[in-house]
Amino acid sequence: MSDTSRPWWQSWTVIAPPIAFVVLLLTFGRHIPVWLAVLIAAVLVVAVLAAVHHAEVVAHRVGEPFGSLLLAIAVTVIEVALIVTLMISGEDGAASLARDTVFAAVMITTNGIVGISLFTGSLRSGLAVFNPEGTGAALATVTALSALSLVLPTFTSTPGPRFSGAQLTFAALASIALYAMFVSTQTGRHRGDFLPVSTPAAGAPTTETVLSADSGSSPAGHDEAHPATPSSRAALLSLGLLLVALVDVVGLAKVESHSIESAVHAAGAPPSFVGVVIALLVLAPETLAAVRAARRDQVQISLNLGYGSAMASIGLTIPAIAVASIWLKGPLLLGLGATQLVLLTLTVAVSILTVVPGRATRLQGGIHLVLLAAFVFLAVKP
Repeated sequence: MSDTSRPWWQSWTVIAPPIAFVVLLLTFGRHIPVWLAVLIAAVLVVAVLAAVHHAEVVAHRVGEPFGSLLLAIAVTVIEVALIVTLMISGEDGAASLARDTVFAAVMITTNGIVGISLFTGSLRSGLAVFNPEGTGAALATVTALSALSLVLPTFTSTPGPRFSGAQLTFAALASIALYAMFVSTQTGRHRGDFLPVSTPAAGAPTTETVLSADSGSSPAGHDEAHPATPSSRAALLSLGLLLVALVDVVGLAKVESHSIESAVHAAGAPPSFVGVVIALLVLAPETLAAVRAARRDQVQISLNLGYGSAMASIGLTIPAIAVASIWLKGPLLLGLGATQLVLLTLTVAVSILTVVPGRATRLQGGIHLVLLAAFVFLAVKP
């Protein structure tokens, strides 16, 4: 029985977000001992799982690709708040925190979420199938956003890997325009390009979508994986609890930030690795949701989450940071270093080869996961 059919008082997914929020209120802005940091980490994991559940309820109600879009935007909006909060604190690496976090989000989504989704989706039938048209459009948008916001600052005439005021303004406006155009395409006339496709027993993909663009109905044989569409009341409740759970995730991550910084320092990793840890925590709900969709042979939903999160991370974070830089002290370093540029270029090249055929095996998923492992290793040992 799904959680949506249970009385609210019997569902841990309903109780968990308010409890995590109370923990957040009691611990935010305070020094916490090690034992309490471990307890908060456990509460954080529960909040992540609750966020995934409520995101799926809302997504099932509104249909794809609106559900994936909603989760990507909600997570990114709170991610921006976390970045700005840490930048205001003026800790080591604050000037490059936005760059480190956004780049980490791009690598985690395009290699981590995409890789594990393709690997998981191909386990059952040997082949993960998706729409190359919609996925290709998403990849193109992610590539353009990454180049405009993270690559160009390294090569401008402004001293250091940063933009001038006018250049930062242009990058922010361009990011908003690209993201808005993609959302319009994804939710408008070409919405069908972002819906899952079926995988016949023979392994060849068809153009038949498993989710109707209008009704959101489930395909035959997947009734157990797709419970009845939740009511409007249940969807609204899940929407509210999703927002609370996302606040819990980011807020508790902020509470843990000092412990994270201490652990990073003790491990001998550079301060920039804090951005990687933040991105891993914030993207945890989307990662789990993507894996669960891939296990249901809905790899397209997983790719929507992965590339959509990358786009939202850049398209919303860069404009917000540009506005915040008006009152933030110190420089805003956005340009990537040589190692990061090589990893980004390799990721784009491999992603193109993965997306174009519209189908992938465990090999492609494994390649993306190895690229993620390389990024994490080089972030720890640059």
